[in-house]
Amino acid sequence: MRTQRPPYAQGTDGLSETKFSARFAAWLRRNILTLAVGGVLVLLLIFFSLTAEAFLTAPNILNILRQIAPTMITAVAMTFVITTSGIDLSVGSMVALSGSLLAIWAHGGMDPALALVLVLGIGFVVGLVNGWFTAYFGLPPFIVTLATLGIVRGTALLVTQGYSTPLPLGSWLTFLGQGRIANIPVPALIAVFVAGAGWFLFTQTPFGRYVVGLGSNYESLRRAGVDTKLVNLTVYVMSGLAAALSGVIITARLASGSSNAGVGFELEVITAVVLGGTSLLGGRGSMLGTVLGALVLGVIANGLILLHVSPFYVQIAQGSILLLAIFMNTRLFARFGSAMR
Repeated sequence: MRTQRPPYAQGTDGLSETKFSARFAAWLRRNILTLAVGGVLVLLLIFFSLTAEAFLTAPNILNILRQIAPTMITAVAMTFVITTSGIDLSVGSMVALSGSLLAIWAHGGMDPALALVLVLGIGFVVGLVNGWFTAYFGLPPFIVTLATLGIVRGTALLVTQGYSTPLPLGSWLTFLGQGRIANIPVPALIAVFVAGAGWFLFTQTPFGRYVVGLGSNYESLRRAGVDTKLVNLTVYVMSGLAAALSGVIITARLASGSSNAGVGFELEVITAVVLGGTSLLGGRGSMLGTVLGALVLGVIANGLILLHVSPFYVQIAQGSILLLAIFMNTRLFARFGSAMR
C-alpha cells in the first residue's frame, strides 16, 4: 500500500525556495549600494594596478591607508549624523582649529597630553553646540553647522593669524600621525578601531536602531519613549569629537598645525558616506559602505597622482562622484528596490 505525503508536507521544497528568494531579494535591496561601491573599488584597484606601476605595492597601500584615516574616522561619525537626516558642515573647520590649537599649545610648552585632551574637549563642545541648536531648538542642521563652520574657521584664523605652527621637535604627538606598529601606520590602526567601534554601535546596539529610527520615523520613536533629542544631540557630539581627532592626526602627520587645514574636508567626508549607501534623507545607513566609500576616494586620489594627473582634478572627481552617488542613492537604486518588491 502506497503511503501518501501529508498535505502539509507537499510543496515544502518550493516553499523553501520561495522564502530563500524573498530573503535574498530583501538582503539585496538593503545592500545594493554597498555591493556597488565594493565593485567600483575592485575595478579601480584593477585599473590602477595595470596603469600605475607602483600602485599595488605594500608601501603605497599603507600610504593610502594613512592618508584616508582622517576621512574614514570622521565619515564613521558622519554616518550616524546623516542617518538621522542631519548634516555636519563644520567638520573641516574643526580639523583646522583642533590641529592649530594642538600645535600652538604644545609649541608653547603645554604638556602634550593635556593639549590633546583640551582639543578633543573643544571638538566635544562644538558638537554639543551643533546638537543643542538642532535637537532642542529645532533649527535646520544645514544652517546651524554652516554657521559654526564660519565661527570655527574664523577662530582658527584668529589664533594663528594665518601662520602655521610646528610641533616641538621630538614630541611624541608626531607618533599619532607618523608612527608605525608592526609596520602598519598608527593613523590606519586608529581608523580601523574607530570603524569597528562605529560598526558595532550602529548595528549591534539599541542606540544604532534609535539613530535609524530617528531618520525614518521620528514620531513613532518619540512615542515609544525614546529620548530623541538626546540621541540627536549625541550624534553631533560624536561628529565633533571625530573631526577633532582627525585634526590631531593630520597635524601629527605634517608635524605642523595650520588654519588652512581641512578645506573641502567636509565634502570628502560626505561623499564617502553617501557613496557608501547612507541616504541623505535619513533612515538608512551602512558603516561598511562608508569605509568602502572612503577607500574609493583614497584610491582615486592616490592613483591619479601616480599617473601624474594634476591634483586639481581630484576635487573635480570628488564632486562628480558625490553627484553620481546622490543620483544612484535617490533614483537608480530606489527604483531597483521598488522593482524587486
